[in-house]
Order: sequence, then structure tokens, then C-alpha cells
Amino acid sequence: MNRSEIEALVKKQNAFFSSNQTKDVKFRLSCLKRLYKEIKQAERSVINALKQDLGKSEYESYMTEIGMVYQEIKHMKRNLKKYAKKKKVKMPISQFPSKGYRIPSPYGTVLIVSPWNYPFNLTMVPLVDAIAAGNTVIVKPSNYSSNTTSVIELILSRAFSSEHVKVVTGGKEAVNDLLAQKFDYIFYTGGKAVGQKIMEEASKTLTPVTLELGGKSPCIVCDDANIDVAAARIVFGKCINAGQTCVAPDYLIVDSKIKDKLVEALKKEIVKQYGINPIENYNYGKIINDYHFDRLVDLLHDGHIIFGGENNQKNKISPTLIDKVSLESSLMQEEIFGPILPIFTYKRLEEIVAIVKKNPTPLSLYLFTNDKAIEKMIMDNINFGGGCINDTISHVAALNLPFGGIGTSGIGNYHGKAGFDTFSHYKSILKKKNWLDINLRYQPYNDKKLKKVKRFLK
Repeated sequence: MNRSEIEALVKKQNAFFSSNQTKDVKFRLSCLKRLYKEIKQAERSVINALKQDLGKSEYESYMTEIGMVYQEIKHMKRNLKKYAKKKKVKMPISQFPSKGYRIPSPYGTVLIVSPWNYPFNLTMVPLVDAIAAGNTVIVKPSNYSSNTTSVIELILSRAFSSEHVKVVTGGKEAVNDLLAQKFDYIFYTGGKAVGQKIMEEASKTLTPVTLELGGKSPCIVCDDANIDVAAARIVFGKCINAGQTCVAPDYLIVDSKIKDKLVEALKKEIVKQYGINPIENYNYGKIINDYHFDRLVDLLHDGHIIFGGENNQKNKISPTLIDKVSLESSLMQEEIFGPILPIFTYKRLEEIVAIVKKNPTPLSLYLFTNDKAIEKMIMDNINFGGGCINDTISHVAALNLPFGGIGTSGIGNYHGKAGFDTFSHYKSILKKKNWLDINLRYQPYNDKKLKKVKRFLK
């Protein structure tokens, strides 16, 4: 699709939005039901595409991609009528007699640009939220995960008319052509560099944005942690999707007193979950392409490998533990986005904060401790998007927890009610009664009126 065709598509969607059909809650619900049905029918195709693109097993594809989309659709179907109602707001006595309320209304035509690492989940979940809120949507999936993009395009073409929801495919040129248009909202998930470009282009037309980025998410293990449980949950969070997860634990900071015990537990857990030779495990994913594979292989040289490090021509890298890593190394200058886990130690809690502040405002933080004082200290002193205590990545699957970053890891959030709110503008309305009109606000002003106003507003 060239720029002129994209321009025509945006105009077409603007016109459809102006018809007010998408503002009808019954229409939105019927769209969600139809989308659910089309995904169900294409489920096997989605699983096969994810296997081709990322080597994902059927189990992992359902758990981390398809199932989460179903969950989001079901949530919206159950709650949409409630979310779409106007909300009463209490008015101050100074506005008597009046009522106040907020009306959720869709932005209009929305652009969703999604990434390759969870190509189905991270395309469909924000799409569900945007549809539920009553918008028209243009979707730009990643060019890297081409097989999944093709299935997404097929599903959405069956579920929606192009004037309501349409997929635009292509690489950087397609993104640039899309950003040349005037959208009412832009939702982006991906890397920081493209996020900066999108925000820059959006600023030219004052278009609001949500940026779901990433960052170096720390995983802190204190000396009172349950080491075996921590090891199992860290390995799961780090190695699912071969580490290509924006909320994966990026590096470990462990109390020096328990480092050796934790390392041994991590080694045992890797073998338990993935076998002695993980790169031959059919259910273990692959790196998306040669560029990212080569980048990760280069990073293996930034420290001392104490476990793993094997790789093969199928773009697979085994779960790898690395010691003796410098905070100034390439491994610690960018989000790893692969199954490589550097390990740092601390003796005093202040050292944890100092290490994290080398890569501030991560998307997630994970803390393994039963000490409430330590928990409070970490929560009070480190800014991050969200996270878990005594677990990793599971906060993403909790619909009532808004998901999003802060600072360099993003702007805005979504999932569940937060997703509906992201794609809605709330009109604030004060409705005044006519049976009484207090004249205190009208001129002429005098001392007597001023005394009454002060009594009202103190």
C-alpha cells in the first residue's frame, strides 16, 4: 500500500467514524464477538505461524499469545456496557445547583504499530481495547514476524470492513507513510528508537500517543528468598520466548551471601525446564532473525559464561548465565532481549539502587524477598513501570493491573479497564439547574459579595 492509498484509507476510516456506528455499544459488542469467532477458526494457523516466526510451541503460543487475547475479549464483553456509561462526579457546593459527569468517548481513527516478539498478543490486545472504546483502527504489524502478520491480516479482513479495521503491511517505508497521516491516537509497542521517531512525528500534529517500550528490567534476590522457587520463576521469566520478552528479567542482582546457591539452583532449573541440551528442545524458541542472533552471540563475550552459551545455525541460543560483567559493557548498555542473564552481587541495599540507576526507569522490576522493610525500600527508591514480588512477568497477565512503562520505558498503559481508558477521551460535563441562579459571580463586585465568596471557597 503506497502513501496515497494510505491517505485514502485514513479518510475512509474518518468518514466511517463520523457516521457514529462505532459509538453504538451493541455494535462494538458484535464486533468483539465476531473477532473472537474468527480467531477461534484461525487458531491452528496462528499457532503454526508463531512456530515459523519464533519457534514457539503450541503450549507457549496459547499461554502467552492466543489465550491472553481471548481473555481481553471476554473481559471487554463482560464489562463494556459498564465502562461506556457516563460516570457521575460529585460537585462542590460553590456550583450548586448542578450535576457533574464524565462521558467516555472514542478518539476517532487510531494507529496501532505492533512488534515482532509477541506478534499476535501485542497486536490484538490493544486492537480489542481500541474497538471496545469505539474507534476505527489501522494496524501495522511487524515485518519481521511475517507469517503471523499474514494470519492477522486474514483474521481482521474476515472480521471487519476496511473502513473499520484494516491491516497495513511493509517495513520502515510503510511506517513513515502512516506517520505522515493525521491520526487521532497512536499506540506503539517496540524499541526506544522507533518510539522516539513516532513521538516526534506525533508532536507535529499534537496527536496523543501511548508508547510501550522496554529497558533493562532488574531481578533482585535477597538472602531471605526461597531460592528454589526463585530459580524456577526466574528461569521461566527469562527464557520464555527465548528471552525475547520486553518484561523479561534482564539481569540479576543477588545478595553475595547466596549467589553460589542461587547459581546452582538456576542451573538445575534450566536443565529441569529445557533439558540438558536446550537448543535441541523442540519446545524452546528461536531468535527472530540472523541480525538479532548475531547481536546476541557477540554479547556472549562480555563476561565469563558459567552455564550455557551454546548456539546453532537454527538461530537458537541456550539459556546462559554470565558472571564478571562490567556495568560499562555492551551487555549492560542495551536491553538484552535474549536468553542471556548477567549476574551482579550486592552487600548493602544501597548498592542495588546504584546499579539500577545506571539504566533508570526500567519497564519491570522483580524482587524476591519476604522482608517488608526491603520491599518498601526498593519500591520507594526505584522508578519502574510495574513488576512482581516473589515472581517474574506474571503481572502482565493480571487484567486489573494496568500495564505500561515510565520514562525511557514508555508512556501510558493498557489491559482491561486501563485499555478502554487509553483509547477513550473522557468529556467532563457540568450541568447547571435553572431554578436558582446565585448572582455572586456576576458584576458589579463589592465587599459584601467578596465576604460571601470567601466563605464559600475557603
